[in-house]
Amino acid sequence: MKKFTVHLFLVSSLALGIASAASPYAVTLSDTFSVGKTELKAGDYTVEMQGDKAIFKTGKKTIQVPATMAKSDVEFPATLFVSQRSKLKEIDLGGTSDKIVFAQAGN
Repeated sequence: MKKFTVHLFLVSSLALGIASAASPYAVTLSDTFSVGKTELKAGDYTVEMQGDKAIFKTGKKTIQVPATMAKSDVEFPATLFVSQRSKLKEIDLGGTSDKIVFAQAGN
């Protein structure tokens, strides 16, 4: 019985780890935005969280910026970009209650 419990725990832990793994999201920036000292030019990207960084990929180019994943109380109907004077503050991911919040220098 003890062996079964250990295996059940390992399988449950593996399933939970897979479910919580970061999924890449497709986003299209219609304007150029800055995040800290990094500039994200207008275009199509995939973005995913890896620890405390958002990883943007376009073609062979990869850009890492400090960010955190947060939850909203509501599900976003569409992907929205929250910015102030071309500084990207967050990306609200459509179809989810997830949002990527970017660290701002000096804030």
